[in-house]
Amino acid sequence: MDTHEHHQMSGHEHADHGAGHGTTTWSMAAQATLHCLTGCAIGEVLGMVIGTAAGFHNAGTIVLSIVLAFIFGYALTMRGVIKSGLTLAAAFKVAFAADTVSIAVMEIIDNTVVVAIPGAMDAQLNQWLFWGSLALALALAFVVTTPVNRWMISRGFGHAVVHDHH
Repeated sequence: MDTHEHHQMSGHEHADHGAGHGTTTWSMAAQATLHCLTGCAIGEVLGMVIGTAAGFHNAGTIVLSIVLAFIFGYALTMRGVIKSGLTLAAAFKVAFAADTVSIAVMEIIDNTVVVAIPGAMDAQLNQWLFWGSLALALALAFVVTTPVNRWMISRGFGHAVVHDHH
């Protein structure tokens, strides 16, 4: 399902997100966060898997995960807004405005959690600690980022920017 279809099915394409007008619900914020989390999780997991499998130092694995989280997060948003007729450059501007804060908060939370769990950064791909710590980190990132997205959407920022292109 593309971003446009997702927003139509969620029923919040009719809400006025601009300049703090209209009602921003927790459901809207959770859906925006879930959209962002999808891209972040793809990049984060891929970065952790590649870094761990390749034997990267922990710092290198984290940097790779963060870079890939931003790439995949922006790409998912860009995919939807390009379908609405925007050029690649314009779509990147929308994705940058819509997702940067959300992705940054998620990356701070999920990487902090993984680093804080003893042994998680040294766990191998075949160990429950690797996958369990990553799942916990992403879940906590979702919980912390949802109120941030709700606040941003209520002021016409963040994921509200995407709605202008549907």
